[in-house]
Amino acid sequence: MTTDPGVWTSNAGVTVRDLVPASLRRAWVERGWCPDRDVYALFSAHARAHPRRAAVVDASGTVDYAGLDATVRHFASRLAEHGLGPGDIIALRLPNGRAAVAAELAVAAVGAVALPYPPGHGSLGPAGLLARSRARALVVARERDAVPSAGLPHLETLFTCGDAGEGPRCAESLTAPARTGFRPCAHDPEAPVRLLVSSGSEAEPKMVAYSHNAMAGGRASYVRALHDGTEPMRNLLLVSLASSFGSLGSYVTLAALGGTLLLQDGFDAAAALRMLVAHRPTHVFGVPAMLRRLADLPQMPGEDVAGLRALVSSGAALPGATAEACRARFGRRVLAVYGSSDGVNCHTSCGDGGGPTCAGLPDPAVAEIRVAEPDGSALPLPAGRSGEILARGPMTPLSHVAGPGQDARYRTDDGWVRTGDLGRLDAEGRLHVLGRLKQIVVRGGYNISPAEVERELGGHPAVAEVACVGVPDPELGERLCACVRQAPGARPAPLTLAALTSYLEDERGLERRKLPERLLLVEHMPLGPTGKVCRTTLAGMAAASSTGRAEPAACAPVSP
Repeated sequence: MTTDPGVWTSNAGVTVRDLVPASLRRAWVERGWCPDRDVYALFSAHARAHPRRAAVVDASGTVDYAGLDATVRHFASRLAEHGLGPGDIIALRLPNGRAAVAAELAVAAVGAVALPYPPGHGSLGPAGLLARSRARALVVARERDAVPSAGLPHLETLFTCGDAGEGPRCAESLTAPARTGFRPCAHDPEAPVRLLVSSGSEAEPKMVAYSHNAMAGGRASYVRALHDGTEPMRNLLLVSLASSFGSLGSYVTLAALGGTLLLQDGFDAAAALRMLVAHRPTHVFGVPAMLRRLADLPQMPGEDVAGLRALVSSGAALPGATAEACRARFGRRVLAVYGSSDGVNCHTSCGDGGGPTCAGLPDPAVAEIRVAEPDGSALPLPAGRSGEILARGPMTPLSHVAGPGQDARYRTDDGWVRTGDLGRLDAEGRLHVLGRLKQIVVRGGYNISPAEVERELGGHPAVAEVACVGVPDPELGERLCACVRQAPGARPAPLTLAALTSYLEDERGLERRKLPERLLLVEHMPLGPTGKVCRTTLAGMAAASSTGRAEPAACAPVSP
C-alpha cells in the first residue's frame, strides 16, 4: 500500500487517487464539516457513550451498541488473523441485517476497504466487480452465495457469517473462535473505506471510492439535516445496505450519528409497515417505488405512526402522485433527495418550494453545486441558464476505481463531479433538476426527455407509478412508450392512451410532439436489485408488445 499523499494503492495493485485538492479537504475539516476520525473510531466512541442504546433492529430482534461492537471486534479479529488489513479490499455479499452491519464496520476497523454489493441471482456482474477490484476476500451469508472463483486469482479467502462452509471452497466462518482479541488502531480518515457501486447506465457498474471523512462528514451531514429533533435518529432503511443510498446505514446512522438502524432481510411492504408501527422510526428511507407500495397498503388495526418525522425518497425522481399518496397515508413530510453514488446531494428538507423540478438549496457542508456547459467546461453558468449539474464538497468521493477513462469523463481536473444531469440554479440559488443529458428518446430526429413526460404524467390522479422508455420504430427510429401502474381503485379502469395524452396536452400543456405514442399497463413495476424501476426490462416488455398493452409484469428480484 502506497503512502504517497493523495494516492492509495491496494496490496493487489489497484490505485485510487484523490482528485480533490488537499487544501480543500483540510479546509472542510477545519470548518467542522468532516470529523477527521476513522469510521470505527467514531462507532466505538458511541458504543462507549451509550452501550445499551439499540443499534440494529432486524428479523432476529434488537442488538445494542455494546453487543454490536462485540461482534464487530470479533469479525475484525478473524479478518486480521487471515492477514487482512490496511491496503486490502474486502467484498461483502450479505442480506440486510446485523451481520452485514458488523461486517462493514469490521472491515473499517482493520483499515481495509469494503466493497458491498447486493445479494441476488446471477454471478456475471459480481464476478466483474471482484475481478476489477482485485478483492482479497469475500464475505457471504452462506457458501453457496459466493460467485465462481475461476478467473479471480486475487480472491484468497471466502468467509461466511455462519457455520464454516462444507462445500468445495471450504469457507472460513467469521463467527468461529478468534485466536486473539482485536486491538483497534487509528486509520487515516482521508483513506478509502468504502467502494460505492453504481446501478446506472454503464455496461459495467462504476465503483467509486469514499474516504472515512466523506462518509462520516459530508454524507452524514445530509442525513443529519433531514432530522429536526433532538433525540437520536431511528432510521428504517428499505433499500440494501450495499446500495449507494444504503450507505447511510452502518457508516452514517450508526458510526457518525449514533442512531438506531431498522432493517429488513428483503423488501416487503407489509412487513415494513409492521416494523414502522412496532418500532417507531423517526425516518423511513426508500426509493419512490418502495414508498408508493408502502402508501398503498390499508391501515393496520390500531395503527399508530407516532414518532415518524418524515419519509425520505432518493435513487430516482419522486413522482408528485407518490409524494401526495405518502402524505395522505401517513400525514408526514416527504423529502426528496437528489443524489448519486458519485457524491452529489441536494434535498428539499428546507421547504423552499420552487415547483416540481426543485431539489432545494445546496448545502456547502455536503456538496457545493454549480451548473456548467455540458462541453467539459467547469465554469459556472449564470442563474437561470440550463446545463450540466456539477458538485464538489465534503461528500465528494476520491475517484473512480478500476474504470479506465471514467475519471476523465466524470471528474474535472480540480475535483468537480460531472453528474450527466441537466439542471439550473434559480435566482434564489435553488437547484432545479431537469432530467438526464443523455437519457433521451430520439423520434425522427427530435429529442424527447422521458423525465419531463414522467414528471407531468405523474400528476395524473389515476397514475401510481410511471416510467417512459423508447421502443424501436422502423420509420422514426424510436417512439415514446409510457409504462404505467394504475393507482388502486382509480377510474377509468383501465386507463387509455387517449385519456393520458389528452391530460398531458390539455391540462399540463405538454407539446404534442412529446406525447407518448404507446401505453404499457403493468400490475407491478419491474425493479432492479437496488429497488429502482428497471427501465431495461420495461423497454423489452414495451418492444415485445405490438399493441402497447401487456399482461401484468413479473417483477425482477428486489433487495431492500
